[in-house]
Amino acid sequence: MSDLPAAIETLIIPRAHDIGGFGVRRALPSQQRQMIGPFIFFDQMGPGEFLTGQGLDVRPHPHIGLSTVTYLFEGQILHRDSLGVRQAINPGDVNWMTAGRGIVHSERTDAARRGQVNPLYGIQSWLALPKGEEERAPDFAHHPAASLPLFEDGGAVLRLIAGTGWGAQAPVKTLWPLFYADAQLAPGASLPMVDQHEERGAYVVQGAVTVAGQEFGAGQMLVFRPGDAITLTASAAGARLLLLGGATMDGPRHIFWNFVSSSRERLEQAKADWAAQRFPKVPDDAAEFIPLPENRKIRAESGGA
Repeated sequence: MSDLPAAIETLIIPRAHDIGGFGVRRALPSQQRQMIGPFIFFDQMGPGEFLTGQGLDVRPHPHIGLSTVTYLFEGQILHRDSLGVRQAINPGDVNWMTAGRGIVHSERTDAARRGQVNPLYGIQSWLALPKGEEERAPDFAHHPAASLPLFEDGGAVLRLIAGTGWGAQAPVKTLWPLFYADAQLAPGASLPMVDQHEERGAYVVQGAVTVAGQEFGAGQMLVFRPGDAITLTASAAGARLLLLGGATMDGPRHIFWNFVSSSRERLEQAKADWAAQRFPKVPDDAAEFIPLPENRKIRAESGGA
């Protein structure tokens, strides 16, 4: 887009779709950009709410070759997976699930909470794994909000969700150089972007920010040019942002449904394995599952624009 400031390489407007009976907006992958560092999927869930008796119901489904991270602003999700993990996700916590050679999980509203109205608002991201780690053993880690680095400076409050940046390192174990942060800016407050990572992006969750004299509102993903010094300044209403990126991935990736791999053949194997029910089951949530989608093609996703 020729009218963007020189420091901004790409502006992404997310597209809407449905998951588990709840509307989401997907910023990555997009026509303009497939990945920012290792981040290959980026979904905003909500804001919205489930009425009494209803809830999120993402049935058991498989993943390979990626890590998923769920980060909530409001509400709660019950995560269950084929490793036997049962973990509630609350606002500010990090659930980091590494699929590796294969994992199955579900995401639901806990039955005990369905007797009330349940809000849901947050972000789910997928990160491609390095080629040498795509077939690693699956793993899951939970980090409560209180364990994450938190900084306050001149009206800016930043929580480092994962990776390194702003002179700190989050406790989440990562397999590729990256950064992921939640920043809340008071009206007029400014925050510099990290400069040690090659690929950098900012997703405006709420409010608006100004970059090089141009304002960008909620629901927009900004992708910055490598090496440029970037400062984000909140509008008069303040802003909330998710900041993300890292090193360029080690080659292209292919995507089919919930599978990510550097090998098309590996995706075909994963498809066959799920269709034949060779993936492990989720304890206490094995009565139903999401079938393999039909008439969907494998997409090639590269690490550049």
